[in-house]
Amino acid sequence: MTGGRPLPNRVDPFGELRAVAARGALMGNRGGRFHRDDRTLGARRWTNTHWIACVCEFKGRKRDVWGRFYTELFFLDEPTALAAGHRPCFECRRTDATRFRDALGEGRLNVEEIDARLHAERLEGRAKRLHRMRIESLPDGAFIAIEGLPFAVRGDALWPWSYSGYGAPLPRPRSGEIRALTPPTVLRALAAGYAAAL
Repeated sequence: MTGGRPLPNRVDPFGELRAVAARGALMGNRGGRFHRDDRTLGARRWTNTHWIACVCEFKGRKRDVWGRFYTELFFLDEPTALAAGHRPCFECRRTDATRFRDALGEGRLNVEEIDARLHAERLEGRAKRLHRMRIESLPDGAFIAIEGLPFAVRGDALWPWSYSGYGAPLPRPRSGEIRALTPPTVLRALAAGYAAAL
């Protein structure tokens, strides 16, 4: 918080940053610090391609949020982080990160290879890249956009997303083309069994 107001550090499934009071279940960053000294944002939204999703507590470390080193970001949950183009951290979430890499099924990809793929899939210029997909092909944990709003896919339902949680589920269409927010690399990992709990 700055001056009693929340920082614009909550990430939505589109990858946008907003200042809201609701807290998140995961923390992360986009490679380092991109906020200004007065704890506001300029035009930048990342420093490099290493966009990670971390646990909020790790080995008793204390963070000075939006201090000297990182622009800490917060996510409602892992499907939100994955839709925004983040991946599990190999330090604080090593087991999850290894499961994620293994689910891609292409041998032992290194972090740079994974991040390069994700970066190409997450952005179109400076805007979020949407991917045309068939809704029947999407695994649980994927996010789609309907009329500019994000929905999580789970089973035969679509769950409307908000910063504080999910609304009442809607029936999932059996077929049809949609715009997926979740990058294709992440979709492959989810389809291969990487579980990202809502």
